[in-house]
Amino acid sequence: MYKKNELDLTQGSVFLNLIKFSVPLIFSSILQILFNTADRIVVGQFCEPAAFSAVTSTGSLINLLVNLFTGLSIGTNIVAANYYGAKRKKEIQDTVHTSILLSIYSGIILTVVGIILAKPILIAMGAQDEFLDLAVIYLRIYFGGIIATMIYNFGSAVLRAKGDTKRPLYILTIAGVINFLLNLFFVIVCKMSVDGVGLATVLSQVFACIAVLVILKREKDDFHLDLKKLKINTHIFHKIIKVGLPAGFQGIMFSFSNVIIQSSVNSFGEITINGNGAACDLEGFVYFTMNGFAQGALTCCSQNLGAKKFNRIKNVVLSSQVLTFLSGGIMGMMFLFFGRKLIGFYQNDPLVIEAGMIRAGVIFSTYYLCGMMDALSNCIRGMGYSMMPFISSLTGACIFRIIYLFTIFRIERFHKPVTIYLTYPFSWILTICANLVFFIYIYRKMKRENSNPD
Repeated sequence: MYKKNELDLTQGSVFLNLIKFSVPLIFSSILQILFNTADRIVVGQFCEPAAFSAVTSTGSLINLLVNLFTGLSIGTNIVAANYYGAKRKKEIQDTVHTSILLSIYSGIILTVVGIILAKPILIAMGAQDEFLDLAVIYLRIYFGGIIATMIYNFGSAVLRAKGDTKRPLYILTIAGVINFLLNLFFVIVCKMSVDGVGLATVLSQVFACIAVLVILKREKDDFHLDLKKLKINTHIFHKIIKVGLPAGFQGIMFSFSNVIIQSSVNSFGEITINGNGAACDLEGFVYFTMNGFAQGALTCCSQNLGAKKFNRIKNVVLSSQVLTFLSGGIMGMMFLFFGRKLIGFYQNDPLVIEAGMIRAGVIFSTYYLCGMMDALSNCIRGMGYSMMPFISSLTGACIFRIIYLFTIFRIERFHKPVTIYLTYPFSWILTICANLVFFIYIYRKMKRENSNPD
């Protein structure tokens, strides 16, 4: 019998289960984006212009450094969900304790690397002198508390493995409120700048970390966490690494290409940087709506793989493609229509608004492609094949984007921001095509190897 905080994705309607599982994830992500957006609005309205540039220009670098370990948390989710679907209780316990200890080690590594490399990488990215020092301060504070973020990411990945997406939503809601209120206090009352924003982020993540640990400690099932039993199970660790590292490197490839894109954007000056940053923030609302369904597809495929219900996996793929297409297409058009007003919430400079709309026009009209790409990648990964999405992303998202920016973008008549932004939809299409070929191959292989699927 399954408890109220569990969702068995191997039973019932795939389409409805995917929605039920994904909606809390979507709300969690949108709330996080709302609070992050509020943070940037506070910085944009109450701090010097350089502070806004400092915060908006660091996102791609943060993702670059964090994504490898985020991939390991995805590996945790896949392994735990697979064991949950197979009803293998001891392996679930080993996965929980291995994952939490792995999150601590990951956080320590990120703290050291982030603090030491913050300034050199920002300089390599072409960060301008006007906001370089502020960006370094923000990054070092952010990475100073990254252990809490890692523990929350791994802990919530464990909870999602058994279909529990509601309690991580509750945690993020409270953490977001804490973050927003502390931002107002530090920036407006204490007259702090990016240091206040960074400190508020760290403190809110500490709360999220403690909350997820408390939930896991209070669990009465196989997902119970006993801090005295924390240790790395070699077999589980190898499985997490096997599926998690390619996912992490895939994220790094995307982030690396985005760092290069950000560097190209930086060359056009502060107005373009700020417009690009505001548009990027708005994209988060659409992206994480689609990504909720993509994450749902990952766990759903993993559970059904463990239960050996292979026909349901095909339904997961079809359902996730429909849901990401509809959500990305509808929301993209809505945000494009209201784009100028929304960007104006960040900064009311007409030039910044127009710069932001150049990016919005390209991205919002094609963003559903990104969602479909992520959903298909996660389905393949959930089926136990993590290298294939990595290969397609390496080719489509990284190599293609780099070649594009160092060739077409360098041509004088194409040397403008819109050319930079067009690299996104082109790379999404290439990656989707590659992943589709991989999925067909894997699915046919599974059908051959399992002559009597459920």
